[in-house]
Amino acid sequence: MDTSNSSAMPTLQSKSISLKPVNQHSMHTHTCGELRAENIGEIVTLTGWVWRRRDFGGLVFVDLRDREGLTQVLFDPDVASEAFKTAEGIRPEWPVCITGTVQHRSEGQTNESLATGEVEILASEIEVLNTAQTPPFQIENHIDVNEDLRLRYRYVDLRRPRMARNLRLRSDFTFALREAFHKRDFTEVETPALFKSTPEGARDFLVPSRMQGGSFYALPQSPQLLKQLLMIGGVERYYQVAKCFRDEDLRADRQPEFTQVDTEMSFVTQDDVMSELEDILSDAFGKMGIQMQTPLRRMQYWDAMDTYGTDKPDTRFGMELHDVSNIFQDSSFKLFSGAAHTDGQYVKAINARGAGSSPRSQIDKLGEVAAGFGAKGLAWIAYREDGSVGGPIAKFFSADELDALRAEMEAQPGDLILFAVGARLETDEILGGMRLHMARVLEVPREGHDFLWVVNFPLFHWDEETQSYASEHMPFTQPNEDQIDLLDADPLSIGSHTYDFVMDGFEAGGGGMRIHNADLQLRILEKLGFTKERAEAQFGFLMEALTYGAPPMGGFALGLDRVCMLLAGADSIRDVMAFPKTTSGSDLMSAAPSPVTDDQLKEVSLRTL
Repeated sequence: MDTSNSSAMPTLQSKSISLKPVNQHSMHTHTCGELRAENIGEIVTLTGWVWRRRDFGGLVFVDLRDREGLTQVLFDPDVASEAFKTAEGIRPEWPVCITGTVQHRSEGQTNESLATGEVEILASEIEVLNTAQTPPFQIENHIDVNEDLRLRYRYVDLRRPRMARNLRLRSDFTFALREAFHKRDFTEVETPALFKSTPEGARDFLVPSRMQGGSFYALPQSPQLLKQLLMIGGVERYYQVAKCFRDEDLRADRQPEFTQVDTEMSFVTQDDVMSELEDILSDAFGKMGIQMQTPLRRMQYWDAMDTYGTDKPDTRFGMELHDVSNIFQDSSFKLFSGAAHTDGQYVKAINARGAGSSPRSQIDKLGEVAAGFGAKGLAWIAYREDGSVGGPIAKFFSADELDALRAEMEAQPGDLILFAVGARLETDEILGGMRLHMARVLEVPREGHDFLWVVNFPLFHWDEETQSYASEHMPFTQPNEDQIDLLDADPLSIGSHTYDFVMDGFEAGGGGMRIHNADLQLRILEKLGFTKERAEAQFGFLMEALTYGAPPMGGFALGLDRVCMLLAGADSIRDVMAFPKTTSGSDLMSAAPSPVTDDQLKEVSLRTL
């Protein structure tokens, strides 16, 4: 009799998981996802947690679960009376050890959705290894559990088959990356977790020093400076699975501590680095059953922004941005015609196919969504199913303008055209946000995985809050050589040797070529507002190292948590991390962060306010 619930059980026992050999150093001979028809007749021992127990007229069925899957166990009083009595009293989530004989399930009771579904264990012995309280939630995938509750009892949540699968996927992918790097002669080097505070765009986590009172280490935001020093030191091809720390606001794909697969190469060009990375990533993804066709597409930064409204485009669906400024140069709608005649101003649009038949009240609410992306309002036109054109601004446009817009946007009856007016980057970002929002609302299909490079990011952007230049990538990025002369005259026009690896609309990794000349590095820091004294205090060790024969170098960092989230089909990186924090940075399980004693503070020369 099949007592398992196939809809609740994940595909842990997929064909991609190989059978494990008998482990002579464990309490069990096999895992709960391992037994097949060829094992019939063998005497085996399994360990795991009780998933379910069912009593059917004098027979007890137990579904036993471990990290590899599920096996059904039959307890028959005529075969083993003591084992049967014990089985009558066990409860879900009790850890047990069961010995018995593998047999075929009764006719008609096989479970084709379960890897072990042909067989069951006829138990002869059972040992209860421990009891368990009733879990705070059911250990099943299909049960919707509040995430805070899951994080509070994370050690229980990790037993859920989906979490077990995700952690195994993460382990397998990390191993595949290590193999790919190792066979290409990269050297794995561990860099310090206690280092100098060198903020790279986010706040550092500071660690007070007991032995040097009043001084602080910082937990590294990345191994960036250290890997550059490794290149100067002649390591030449480095990689590391590195833990990094950033004290910044969190979201679904961001944590205060995260893992990146970090790499750097010397005596290379940008093409050398990108080609090597494509081989490594293609190799690792291939081990996961995902074919990544190389060479990858390379999309210029501004092409990505102007076409998709983001520097991390998901190109699995259209809804591309169109510059429609020329259509409305002579329009009586002054907002559009005014922008069309103003340098640096644009009228841009996207076509949300099928959304034009929505009620007016529903379309008007999109203005609130657009405001979240920086819009002061949202103009729109709907091409109705009856051939009419609706919307509050439609009356301002001539028939020729509407026809030209229809042709440019390839609009059909039922389509909704959304507009943004403003500066280039502003309109890109507004419509890029609306593009993703409408794709979710309209449930636009996105199949498979989408890989590409976005290259040639601007070297700087203007920070309105600080009224100063800021690095688009990082302050150690190599500018385009033919534009260095523009550092003083037009710094915002300078591109850089940068490349982001985009996967499924997420920035999955990023890198660039590094400045390997001390004088140029100082010029860049000064453009970012550093005085020579501040540059020396913060980065003096790097600039000194650059004077000792630094080679051309470039590198990359892959966001391991984010890529594993995408591989697992999860909605948050918390679902591929064993012990993540909440969006407020708290560990609900251990109640960290927590206060420390006055004596602890005194030891490191600190006191709280």
